[in-house]
Amino acid sequence: MLTFSTDALRPQDRFEHWCEVRGKSLFGVTIELDRDKRPDFRGRFSATPVGGAVLAEMFASSYRVSRTSSDIARVPSNSLHLAWQVRGPGHMDIGRDRVQYVRNGDLVFGHSNLPFASKPERTDGFHFYSLKIPVTSELVLDARTEDVPPVMLSRDAGLTRLVGAMFRAMTHDPAQAGQFAGDVTHMVRLALLARGRVRPRQDEIRAALHAGYLHAAREILLRDLHRPSLTPAAVATELCISLRQLHALFEPTGLSFARTLTAARLKEARRSLYLMQERGIDEIAFSCGFDSIATFYRVFRATYGMTPGDARRVGPADQPANSVNRVATAR
Repeated sequence: MLTFSTDALRPQDRFEHWCEVRGKSLFGVTIELDRDKRPDFRGRFSATPVGGAVLAEMFASSYRVSRTSSDIARVPSNSLHLAWQVRGPGHMDIGRDRVQYVRNGDLVFGHSNLPFASKPERTDGFHFYSLKIPVTSELVLDARTEDVPPVMLSRDAGLTRLVGAMFRAMTHDPAQAGQFAGDVTHMVRLALLARGRVRPRQDEIRAALHAGYLHAAREILLRDLHRPSLTPAAVATELCISLRQLHALFEPTGLSFARTLTAARLKEARRSLYLMQERGIDEIAFSCGFDSIATFYRVFRATYGMTPGDARRVGPADQPANSVNRVATAR
């Protein structure tokens, strides 16, 4: 992982360095900021390879950024760009009087050799993820991509949810993002499907949909694991798929929905036991979705080889390597 922070530079040098080294050289963009605001500029950047793609994360003070025709000629890139605006809304002009408002949480997808100009709405900085994926005919299923403009994926669309779930899983721990190389392919194909560039009835698209729905189901599972009433039917309903389709998503993983949910609850309970010493064991068990203390103790011990009380003295990182597999036989 490559990391950089302007904190190591003199205040008067920070913005200029960010513009020249991070903006023009690395991303091929033009960055602008009013001169009186430059001494207060701060930025932090990291980049991680994910297969042939690169995942970048940025925290920085607010500024205007554009990719002009000159930038494209100077730093051409036959790549697709998927961006996640975590925080820092603004307006993006992609030419021909097409201006879109990018909100917190929006995903933007398009070809990197097309111009745009973005202006922040606020002055309190931004948090941004960028995934740059080199184009190959195999990746895009021979679809035409050089004219795909950088526009938002519809926030309310089902495909956007699938792409977003995979992106959020990838960025949960950027240091481990390399393991998501296969998912990058699925994300690109789902984004192209959302933009009408590929046909839906291809085996590769079916595989991408399977991966996307699995990530989305896991995301719901982690979000609602504290609810004892969480059921496969509730997750299937939220994703607008059948109960049979939901169970089929988990079959290749080797763990059913129920066992995946139990493993997630146990992991959260293990973490809470160590970090929240002031809370009672029963309270933690209930807060993690267990509705029976006896079941919690039995499954916890079968999985980790120790009691919840013992776990309070051992950090989560020290759990047995095969603890997830033990969940399969603990129920």
